[in-house]
Amino acid sequence: MANNDLRTAFRGFHRRGSPLILPNIWDAGSAKAVADAGAKALATSSWAVAAAHGFGDGEEIPLALVIANLDRIDKVSGLPVTIDFEDGYGDTLEKLESSFGRLLATSAAGCNLEDGLSEAAIRPLEDQAGRIAVVRKIMDAAAPGFFINARTDLFLCTPPERHHAEEIVSQAIERANAYKNAGADGYFVPGLSDLSVLRTLADVVKLPINVMAGDEALGGYIQAGVARVSFGPMTYLKAIGAASGFATERL
Repeated sequence: MANNDLRTAFRGFHRRGSPLILPNIWDAGSAKAVADAGAKALATSSWAVAAAHGFGDGEEIPLALVIANLDRIDKVSGLPVTIDFEDGYGDTLEKLESSFGRLLATSAAGCNLEDGLSEAAIRPLEDQAGRIAVVRKIMDAAAPGFFINARTDLFLCTPPERHHAEEIVSQAIERANAYKNAGADGYFVPGLSDLSVLRTLADVVKLPINVMAGDEALGGYIQAGVARVSFGPMTYLKAIGAASGFATERL
């Protein structure tokens, strides 16, 4: 499938109430396994990619290795692939442009772009909106239809018992609107599992909502109206757990 067709197909998979399910991958082998299981698209997990290559999360893994890994994934799947591109590998707009220029050499259909600065802080809204706008301009020029999944770490930086607080929900909606106006195509809210808040976001935000799930059943998320469900490092952790268990039984 041509790159334009992959991007078009990937966009169409985001449907409220019938979400795109993405068990996250980390290399060509996991990509083929998930594709063979019947996936419509593939999504990398930055945490899992880093761990599989001996690095910590948070852009410790070199960008060149991230791009090379994505190329190998592309070659074995034939499916749309979205990459967890963390903070965009650029603390300045110039570096951001450079890293996304390198991403254009792949057939990626989309990316996650996060606003988290640390476990306890997120980038100012205006700054992040500006970064999304820069990425939108770059990708529209050479890869129209590229799906920018704007990730907010607001709920990761907020204690779960406060996720339903009016102030937090208002901030989440404000960020979603700003990111949409800057050119985002989806809104990713990792750390949020409160179904009532998810339902509010799905009703109010004019972007497909992406939630990060774990072992829990997905029915509640579907009823809440999310359009995309991913699993972060869960697939990797289960695979490593199975390998460890297999080895333990035989050693």
